Amino acid sequence: MGEVTKSTKSGSRNNGLVVAMCLSFVIGMSAMCAAAVPLYRLFCQVTGFNGTTQRVDQVSNVILDKSIQVSFDANVAPGLPWDFKPLQKTVSPKIGETVEVKFMIENKSDKMERGQAMFNVTPLEAGVYFNKVQCFCFNETDLAPREKREMSVVFYVDPEITKAVETKTINALTLSYTYYPREGAKPVASNDGTVTPAEKKL
Repeated sequence: MGEVTKSTKSGSRNNGLVVAMCLSFVIGMSAMCAAAVPLYRLFCQVTGFNGTTQRVDQVSNVILDKSIQVSFDANVAPGLPWDFKPLQKTVSPKIGETVEVKFMIENKSDKMERGQAMFNVTPLEAGVYFNKVQCFCFNETDLAPREKREMSVVFYVDPEITKAVETKTINALTLSYTYYPREGAKPVASNDGTVTPAEKKL
């Protein structure tokens, strides 16, 4: 009788150990998934993988006597009541030439809304050669109720695109943006204890 009880207790311990191991595995995998998104985004930004463009601090000092067509695509994800569109559908700068293109964005709702634009370039292999000097997508955007705003992106296509085997025949690119909703602006406490709205980010 004692042996049966002992065996039962041992089996319960083993079952508890299996459950604990399974829970640890699930928690560990969830943590890895949460970390994977920012790490993947960082990887894309550094390498240009998946059409991610590059951010630079200075313009190109080399301009080729060859043009490349750049088209623009603007989208808004569900949950963000904004209108968003490029003011120029297409430009054809020379490769290496710095260009500014403007976009119009409008908050169609009666409350403050915050969003951030995610972007990529197609063909995907050209992303590493698409250099942004300035872009509204570098920061979150806050729009007051019914606010309409003009924003710009300043970019150039790196002349190195003409040398790489996988990109030297490319003569047209598409820069795509999608605005996603972000958590609304929170008030900031000042030194005198009063609460003021957070500064808007362009």
